[in-house]
Amino acid sequence: MDKSQVFNLMKRYLLFFLLIISCNDNQIIYWENYDETDELIENSNHEIKRMRYNRIQSISNDKNEIFKPFHSFIKSYDIEYHNSIKEHILNKDISYIQSKIDKDLFGYEDLVKFFIYRIYKYEMNKDLYLNSIISFNPYVIAQARELDKNKADNPLYGIPILVKDNINVEDMVTSAGASVFKNNLVNNDATVIKNLKKNNVLILGKLNMSEWAYYFCRPCPVGYSSLGGQTLNPYGRKIFESGGSSSGSGVSVAANFAVASLGSETSGSILSPSSKNSLVGLKPTIGNISRSGIVPISSFYDTSGPMTNNVLDNAIIYNSMIGFDQSDELSKESIKINIQEMQNFESSDLKIGYSSRYLSDSLFISTVNDLESIGINNISYTSSNISLPYFRGILTSDMKRDLPKYIDQFANENIVVKNVSDIVKFNNTDTITHAPYNQYIFNEIVNDKVSDIELEEMKKSTKTNATKFLNDLMTSYNFDVFVSVDNSMAGIAAAAHFPALTVPMGYRKNGEPSNITFITSSNNEQLLYNVAYLFEKKFKRRKAPKNYY
Repeated sequence: MDKSQVFNLMKRYLLFFLLIISCNDNQIIYWENYDETDELIENSNHEIKRMRYNRIQSISNDKNEIFKPFHSFIKSYDIEYHNSIKEHILNKDISYIQSKIDKDLFGYEDLVKFFIYRIYKYEMNKDLYLNSIISFNPYVIAQARELDKNKADNPLYGIPILVKDNINVEDMVTSAGASVFKNNLVNNDATVIKNLKKNNVLILGKLNMSEWAYYFCRPCPVGYSSLGGQTLNPYGRKIFESGGSSSGSGVSVAANFAVASLGSETSGSILSPSSKNSLVGLKPTIGNISRSGIVPISSFYDTSGPMTNNVLDNAIIYNSMIGFDQSDELSKESIKINIQEMQNFESSDLKIGYSSRYLSDSLFISTVNDLESIGINNISYTSSNISLPYFRGILTSDMKRDLPKYIDQFANENIVVKNVSDIVKFNNTDTITHAPYNQYIFNEIVNDKVSDIELEEMKKSTKTNATKFLNDLMTSYNFDVFVSVDNSMAGIAAAAHFPALTVPMGYRKNGEPSNITFITSSNNEQLLYNVAYLFEKKFKRRKAPKNYY
């Protein structure tokens, strides 16, 4: 072969190589904020007043910066491969996904890249974006690659989850959705994140939320934050509320942006977005999951909890979240869910009770009748409404005390604000950017005068009265578990420190998701998981949103 033949052969190989590269050279999509005036006008007459938005897009956070660390892999990403593994990931439970990884269909790095690309594809689409993601873990691909080297017999090994952005994750910003915390890059994990990392869970990113966990402005939309913009519901963008305050936690899992998410709840903030997004969500007994390293509203009510597509995944994640934390004054040792007991549960004498005010809800009553058809007896009760006059006052007084403690112990040392008063002053420098709806509740907090002694008396009275009210109903009517619609009993469950587990029960005539919620006495999560798993197994009510499948 002469030199010219060698040269031509090399030229062919080079052209072939360049052709291969060009086939996988995906064009990067860049986000440009657009004129949303028509959308705002369209929603200005929404029947739900707080859905009459002032703003949808974020003007504080550059969406392009969120995806910038992943541009190199996105450019060469094999989209055909992405589509080939989709059926084995979307709406699948953790054990199914692990089984496909065991068979080498894909690896943990592939799984992480699948979700990043999927989020990128939807969040950069002006017709489908949900404003669910505030930031990514920039190291998550490398972390997944390491886990691919050694697989462990652990159900959560290598599973990527998303985390509400009021929960500390080391080397990531914890913003609580607020512009003032935009640079709160923390060097510590919340205790609940430490527990999950012990099980080799991968933290994929941080999620948008109602700013300051929806204890900031009033009235204002759920799911809005100055940093993340307005979170939108995949079952009906700008039609249905996203639920709050764990809005991104609900939206992201419903849209299949991760296997699961973490939310947090003070009163309804897991139950509400789980219901609005057709998910399973647990608000556990206060103290079963540590609150250390989580931006607080109230150390009396706050908790974190898992949000998933199914009950089994929820129980598995819950088992990895619990654990005693001596730095949390309400923390206690808690018992893991017995998965086998849950899966084998068949009701024989279990009784559920529901308020007669739900009798006009045909979807709920149909669901209760379905439960009766599988052996779960139901009892309708009538009762007067309980008065909890100190409920909001506790939130206000606690946040005035608890937020400065978080800033002192868990925030970046360069955060200049030290308390709620400082935050109000910061927001007042540019209310259009930082507080477009107002900061009514924060102003209340600044003016709060409740003493420490008065606050403790308010807490004791509230918990005692709520617990007695619920226990008396259970005893008088002889049932084991309350059932309710969505988050309608969230307040009293929070006051009594009772756990609540919400599960999809179907959809309203207009297509809006709705859940049945199970509530029982403290430290009895096993019973909730048992009945919820049985209901889900028998009836399988959840459907994925059609534009995000």
